[in-house]
Amino acid sequence: MSYYPLSSIPDYYMMDELLSDEHKLIRQSVRDWVESFVMPQIDKAAQEHRDIPDLMKELGSIGALGPYIPEEYGGAGLDQISYGLIMQELERGDSAVRSAASVQSSLVMFPINEFGSEEQKRKYLPKLAAGDMIGSFGLTEPNHGSDPGSMETTIKDMGDHFLLNGAKMWITNAPLCDIAVVWAKNEAGKVRGIIVERGMEGFTTPETTDKWSLRASKTGELVFDNVKIPKENLLPCVEGLKGPLSCLNSARYGISWGVIGAAIDCYCTAVQYAKERKQFGKPIASFQLQQKKLAEYLTEITKAQLLCLQLGKLKNDHKASPAQISMAKRNNVRMAIDIARESRQILGGMGIMGEFPMMRHAANLESVITYEGTHDIHLLITGLDITGINAF
Repeated sequence: MSYYPLSSIPDYYMMDELLSDEHKLIRQSVRDWVESFVMPQIDKAAQEHRDIPDLMKELGSIGALGPYIPEEYGGAGLDQISYGLIMQELERGDSAVRSAASVQSSLVMFPINEFGSEEQKRKYLPKLAAGDMIGSFGLTEPNHGSDPGSMETTIKDMGDHFLLNGAKMWITNAPLCDIAVVWAKNEAGKVRGIIVERGMEGFTTPETTDKWSLRASKTGELVFDNVKIPKENLLPCVEGLKGPLSCLNSARYGISWGVIGAAIDCYCTAVQYAKERKQFGKPIASFQLQQKKLAEYLTEITKAQLLCLQLGKLKNDHKASPAQISMAKRNNVRMAIDIARESRQILGGMGIMGEFPMMRHAANLESVITYEGTHDIHLLITGLDITGINAF
């Protein structure tokens, strides 16, 4: 059975008419790269629990790292809809690929661009945009996930430098990173962001292995044992949880687009398989139960596409609220994981095989539904916005 044709990717409500020619060109260029570079090797990489070689440099070469960062700092200066479309195409390849680009863009480049000094921007952003430098983001800790305000990692002012102690875990790109944007509490209990560099004494990044999910992505810990941080590595323009939470808003926005790509990959595979697979003398696509499933998948994908497009417009106009972003992240990840799980059944036993993407996407999305704010936490964010009552 041949892989599905790209022409089958759904645009049921003609959303393309709402996109600019530049948006469509950007999407097509990333789509072509995913087809030629990611698809031929992603199943083997996931099966063997290894990352794709030279992935970050490849992502840099197609402009997928920090695409909304100003051109003067190495970015492409694109809008938020362009960023979303890039994330969609990357995750159609695999969540690990989108995660690598999302962390680099939204969790490393974004805070340096928003809260960093001019010297920090010029030192780090061009190399991060090109993929010559790999970044990671340290917020989640062994004892604190959904409650970042209780973090235990600390920085202490020692006069001519800071002293960093603590640990972060579940960190994408940790074993590979050249720098890490880390959030820690100072002596006054205020959260501050600092840039930690590979090679600083006392900074280690042990790898997390034996994962069933995101197997083509490197995950690890960031461990700090009396690490001396130069004063110039402090992000000067932000204090408090506003810093890391604004990064998460950017990442969650990218995820809301990205998971549409995973759902599309599963949907298109299911459509083609249902048309080609014959039982009882006719294609299984002719049976009512299979048509019901496919119609529901297309409906949910279309709703998610329109939700993201409007959210992208709000982001471009600086009007998108954190609660709106949470709603899109929660809705779209649930949509994608349901389609991955259910579409596997259309393929029967073949659905568990590596030549088809359903099981890989479903396993990946088990992580995506948890990171950058769990499924339930996003419900509470929406509930707070509705009622004005904090249920945390």
